[in-house]
Amino acid sequence: MNGGILYSIGELARRTGLTVKAIRFYSDRGIVPPADRTPAGYRRYGQDAVARLAFVRTLRELGLGLDAVRRVVDQELTLGQVATEHAAALDVQITVLRLRRAVLTAAAATGEPTIEGMERMHRLATLSEAERHRLVDDFLGAVFDGAPPHPGSTAIRRSLTPELPDRPTEEQVAAWVELAEMSTDPGFRSGLRRLLDEHAAGQGGGTAGPPRPDVVALARDAVAPALASGVDPASPRADPVVAALTSRCAAAVGRPDDARLPARLLHRLRAARDPRWDRYVHLLAVVNGWPAPQPLGPVVDWAVEALSVRTAR
Repeated sequence: MNGGILYSIGELARRTGLTVKAIRFYSDRGIVPPADRTPAGYRRYGQDAVARLAFVRTLRELGLGLDAVRRVVDQELTLGQVATEHAAALDVQITVLRLRRAVLTAAAATGEPTIEGMERMHRLATLSEAERHRLVDDFLGAVFDGAPPHPGSTAIRRSLTPELPDRPTEEQVAAWVELAEMSTDPGFRSGLRRLLDEHAAGQGGGTAGPPRPDVVALARDAVAPALASGVDPASPRADPVVAALTSRCAAAVGRPDDARLPARLLHRLRAARDPRWDRYVHLLAVVNGWPAPQPLGPVVDWAVEALSVRTAR
């Protein structure tokens, strides 16, 4: 018989907090072998079994499989090697769980999700990187290909490209799913194409030179302070704001600031009124990790109402 203190399986259970069944399970698999047996065949364990079981318990709570645990305690593998491999495996599991949670959250947000809708969202969330690029290229191609060339079109296309990171957050995955669904909507594609065509027309039909300031951007700069101050677009207080807006736009597009300009601006701003555009830009910022943009909808609505009132007089 081996020298030193030996413990019965029951005594070992009391010292480690593990059940007799668990210790017998580890013992049968050679992870914590007995040091000796009694003449009646009962197992006896040495003092090192207490530390060994504590180590095994920690590894199991970290999620390591039995084979990995046995190889670590038998020193076939270093703990560092196993930790590295297991951390990589956990990264994959975490990514999968984030995808699942994002799909379920997005489905729940629809109120009453359909089976077809959940299948579509799951497919979009689990696309490979190459598949995501193909979807984005198809969307941007439908919007940009064949459009009149104009200064800045390449930069605009690049600024509208979503790029999901290798390790996205749950929020980024959910944003990607919603954005991908929007990008497959023919109505949204055609609306964005009209917006691009309007922008190209304001750039002078592809003439050489630097890009001109966009009418919507000019409206944002001119209107935002009035909107923040609560100025009623139909009130006389809005007159100088509208005058500043038409003056800036006339200078930008190279047209006279005459009675016909407000109607032209109204047409351009109404084309940019699609609320889905603000939503797309917001989702794009989440996916790409950009700062949250200021929504253009309220600014455009204010400018449209102000111009509508004045063109109707």
